[in-house]
Amino acid sequence: QVQLVESGGGLVQAVGSLRLSCAASERTFVSYAMGWFRQAPGKEREFVAAISWSGGSTDYADSVKGRFTISRDNGKKTVYLQMNSLKLEDTAVYYCVLDPLIRTRSYDSSRYWNYWGQGTQVTVSS
Repeated sequence: QVQLVESGGGLVQAVGSLRLSCAASERTFVSYAMGWFRQAPGKEREFVAAISWSGGSTDYADSVKGRFTISRDNGKKTVYLQMNSLKLEDTAVYYCVLDPLIRTRSYDSSRYWNYWGQGTQVTVSS
């Protein structure tokens, strides 16, 4: 049983910053990738960022490159998403994801992530 618990969401003004955290409760996997997706009202869920177990491989959606940074602390089983220069269009529910088998080239595809958190709301205001 894998549980992912996100935190850090909230209301922030445009150009501000937020840091999301996601703690994983799992005792099965030797290693696993983690990442973030988001879904805005009326839109499909989209990839945001992902990171490999070692942290050596990361991937970002074009829309967040240069503004968001993903990182992880394996000792704490936690992944972070530092979001800077937030824009109105970043408003969405952000979902943490985890998978032990996903390949780097598949990070941006939701169907390859088998474990999902419940989501945390991020609202960017003008």
